[in-house]
Amino acid sequence: MHVDRIKGWSRASFGRTTVLAFSALLFIAGACSLRTARAQDTAYPPIDAQIPGPAKAADRQAWLEDLHRWRQERLDRIGFDDSNYRRPELAWTQRNFVCSQMMIEERDFYDHNKMVYTVDRYLDRVEREIGGTDSVLVWDTYPNLGVDDRNQFDRLRDMPGGIAAVKEMVSDFHRRGVKVFFPETPWDRGTHNEGRKDWVVQAELMKEIGADGLMGDTMDGMPRVYLSASDAVHHPLALHPEGLPPEETLAWNEMTWGYWSYPFVPMISRYKWLETRHMPMLVSGGRHRIDGIQAAFFNGAGFSNQQDVIGIHNGFTARDAEAILRVMLIERAFAPLLVSPDWQPHAPTVQEGVFASRFPGQDQTLWTIISRNEYEVTGAQVEITATPGTRYFDLWHGVELGPQASLNGKAVLSFNIESKGFGAILEVHSQEVPAAVTKILQEMHERSIKPLSEYSDRWEPLQQTMVKIEAAKAPNNQLDGMILIPAADFEFKVHGIEVNNHNELGMDVQYPWEDAPHRDHDRLISIKPFYIDRYPVTNAQFKRFLEESHYHPRDNHNFLRDWHDGTYPTGWGQKPVTWVSLEDARAYARWAGKRLPNEWEWQYAAQGLDGRAYPWGNEWDPRAVPEPDKNRRLTSPDEIGAHPRGSSPFGVMDMVGNVWQWTNEFEDPHTRSATLRGGSYYQPQGSWWYFPQAYRLDQHGKYLLMAPSVDRSGTIGFRCAADVN
Repeated sequence: MHVDRIKGWSRASFGRTTVLAFSALLFIAGACSLRTARAQDTAYPPIDAQIPGPAKAADRQAWLEDLHRWRQERLDRIGFDDSNYRRPELAWTQRNFVCSQMMIEERDFYDHNKMVYTVDRYLDRVEREIGGTDSVLVWDTYPNLGVDDRNQFDRLRDMPGGIAAVKEMVSDFHRRGVKVFFPETPWDRGTHNEGRKDWVVQAELMKEIGADGLMGDTMDGMPRVYLSASDAVHHPLALHPEGLPPEETLAWNEMTWGYWSYPFVPMISRYKWLETRHMPMLVSGGRHRIDGIQAAFFNGAGFSNQQDVIGIHNGFTARDAEAILRVMLIERAFAPLLVSPDWQPHAPTVQEGVFASRFPGQDQTLWTIISRNEYEVTGAQVEITATPGTRYFDLWHGVELGPQASLNGKAVLSFNIESKGFGAILEVHSQEVPAAVTKILQEMHERSIKPLSEYSDRWEPLQQTMVKIEAAKAPNNQLDGMILIPAADFEFKVHGIEVNNHNELGMDVQYPWEDAPHRDHDRLISIKPFYIDRYPVTNAQFKRFLEESHYHPRDNHNFLRDWHDGTYPTGWGQKPVTWVSLEDARAYARWAGKRLPNEWEWQYAAQGLDGRAYPWGNEWDPRAVPEPDKNRRLTSPDEIGAHPRGSSPFGVMDMVGNVWQWTNEFEDPHTRSATLRGGSYYQPQGSWWYFPQAYRLDQHGKYLLMAPSVDRSGTIGFRCAADVN
């Protein structure tokens, strides 16, 4: 989940419950109304983005006829115009079966040591895992958006190498045949005011970098102005909202995210039923995704690959990954059939719990089949009208099928479907078998030798490693301005503050003594005596470091961004230095013979041994911290020592509310992050999706790391620590 997905799960689950109850009342009321009134609607009203399937097999034909009437009426009511679905430059959306939401902090996407984008490495991994992706959603905003005043567009511009490198990165995806989306976050109204409408800025930026589409975060349908703006710059964009769009917007929203329910009788896509060329992308959260994969296959729809969102790895089980791979092999091979205007969902099947969709074409017909049963189903599955010259292939197992006579004299196709499994039939209306069909049959035959049931369905959280902070004993001449913190057995109790309010394994960080990442941490730690800076490092101190060390970072974008001509603004000498990356802070600490504090050391120095909530006590005192800045542009932190009421029990100052402070770094195979302590003076307004503050001493912020250019912030500084022996 990008967090929007997590919030989408929460919102969707509440919404489905509410709408289900409301729909039941409507259905009862409709049953009592006049027949003429019911003709204006349907006996199967949509529930959010889905339409319920027939309650029993005997209702299938009546259900389908009812839906055909409803569809024609709805299209007439909204005055549907399909011209955008006929545009050649947007036709790729009809083959976009897997869209991978990728955080820019993904380590396979960017090598921060070599300072290069590694698109091939990322795509190769996705291909190994799930057979590849048709598009990527490059997530460059959330959850770090709002840590300072940079808006969603500024964060794109601050990606490593700037716009020129981003353009080249997009080209690398295109070279592999992968389309590229970027997000639009309409709730970003508390940071830097761009001074122009979002759709105008997005159209120009997307054209400049060559991106293909926009994903509307939290948007219930993207307004037509986004398409109009992109047309105005001659770079039409595919639009892909997160929420439930009004049916009228279906004409220019070629794709949607799908937060779906998965009852035993599969539901169908409301929007794909209205326009079969529309592409729903199922967002299947949780640790097991087989229900969502089945729903996508049954609907001939796409799947949103959301394994790494907001720094939380929710990887596929081996079984789910193999299921997606096989499903998408078939969907990609027969994409033209899956947009058939003659799509017949809930086509007749023989066995209970087995459901089929039929997608007729001129020369071929595809059947996508799922079993909702928790046991293997063998024997006859589908009744057909055998026609001379027609051949039938079991695509899932890669073999040809011969129609057989059943007890009632009808022709049937027989094959096995494993528990919660899949099937697929290709009906070829000639004796000639195209080479592409032969190829997919061979590949599926090889893969099906090992059934899905033999792949592990065990989910495990991804392990994190904390980057060790090496010991550092500062020389005596560097101990001025430091406070000696005595040894103690300290209860290190801290809670990760993230916009997602869930607490599953995989959330937040994993300390060395823990077996998995999780959000609440409690550990009694024996801390040796150490020194810590009384105040955060100031601009004046950092300038001295630069003058004596001649330090200059390799990635210097945003380095000391508020300085000019090599120095800080007049009067800023005693303000904490900001716009320094974790790497910059470490370089300063090495020069001083010091190190950054471990998080538990920082908390002990701020909290003492009585577990207080704030350095000064248990009650919030606004006089102990800077006045919050709630404007759309950063001002600056206060001078060190300006708030003596904020002193800790040891006399350490400015621990809370002025600038965030770097502490530990964590990494796993996909992401890097740092724990920030103390919160900052800046509070962008208008949305609770911004990077949350963590003022309490039992809270920390998890800050995703990509590269210094985008990691540096006007609200993040640091202080140093040193060992006694």
